[in-house]
Amino acid sequence: MNEKRLVVALFGVVVAVVLGALAYRFVAAFTVSVFLYYSTRRYYRSLARFRLPPRIRAAVVMSSLAVPLVLLISYAAILLVVEARQFVTDTALVSAAAADVAWFAAIDRIPEFTARGVYEAYRSGDLEPFVEFATANAAFLTTVVSEFVLNLFIVVIATYYLLVDGDRINAWLLRFDDDAIVREYLEAVDDELESVLFGNLLNVVAISLIAIGTFSAYNAVVPAAVRVPYPALAGALTGIASLVPVVGMKVVYVPLTVATALPVVLAGSIPQLGYVVGFFLVAVVVVDTIPDLVLRPLLSGDETHVGLLMLAYTIGPVVLGFYGLFFAPIALVVGLTFANTALPRLLGVDDRQRTFSDPGPEGTVEPTPADGDRAEETTADPG
Repeated sequence: MNEKRLVVALFGVVVAVVLGALAYRFVAAFTVSVFLYYSTRRYYRSLARFRLPPRIRAAVVMSSLAVPLVLLISYAAILLVVEARQFVTDTALVSAAAADVAWFAAIDRIPEFTARGVYEAYRSGDLEPFVEFATANAAFLTTVVSEFVLNLFIVVIATYYLLVDGDRINAWLLRFDDDAIVREYLEAVDDELESVLFGNLLNVVAISLIAIGTFSAYNAVVPAAVRVPYPALAGALTGIASLVPVVGMKVVYVPLTVATALPVVLAGSIPQLGYVVGFFLVAVVVVDTIPDLVLRPLLSGDETHVGLLMLAYTIGPVVLGFYGLFFAPIALVVGLTFANTALPRLLGVDDRQRTFSDPGPEGTVEPTPADGDRAEETTADPG
């Protein structure tokens, strides 16, 4: 029997190593999937009141994430293309780049970014330099595109099935229980991850709405020359940037302030810079400081310290790259929950023992077992 168990254990180790290696290859995609799962699980469960099947609810949740994201990316891409073409036209970038970039020398003009414009450019041969450049760098471009599509596919599939089968996975893990320690720990981790990551999603939505409203209100009361460009897009990006505490939102509204002030300075309208300074102060106070002081503590989880969470969001991307933004808070919650729940049990700490910082129901300190023994001895010995 022991030999059979050893063989099964060795086989299990081999399988675990293989699966671990495959998971590590796509650790970024799986990390984002877990982040999205816990961010949207409360929304997924709330749809049960409509008596929708689990697969339909998961599809609704994924669509709710995908549609706004696709619209935001499409809107940003269109604005980028339009502004880039305007910049190229105004600065004669084609003629300047032709002197330094060989494949750019054959381009006379940038085609219009419309279906008809691209078709006419293709017929006239204006796209030939772009085609040659793409051909010369086909391997690199193919690798980048295929990696992105593959990771996006993994994120979508993994998040979808985590939503559909998350309860089954949780029940399977709870089978490996030892004196209720595993159950207590896993349930605590599960609840805290949902609280923290769902809170982050609410924080992004709330700050996006606050930023869009603030930028739009500013544009409504100032002259046209000092209006913020694309307030809806800027507000949405500000909300997304709020995932990174301390510096996140500044990455959006500081360049936005510079972009608003630059045309005013070039035009010599120095007095109008007062409006830009006012915009910057409003962004700092209304968009950045107040939500950071009010919303973030409310939406940062039940047990996880806000300061540690901010450090995790800040240090994670520095150490691990892009996916560290999602991996670091998950690892922090898992580690802190272990220290708060499983570790005291493993070290033999009695939950019934209270300290002076944990008073009883009437505000008094409950007696320790030793005190209780003394009380019983006193009662038993009337003399």
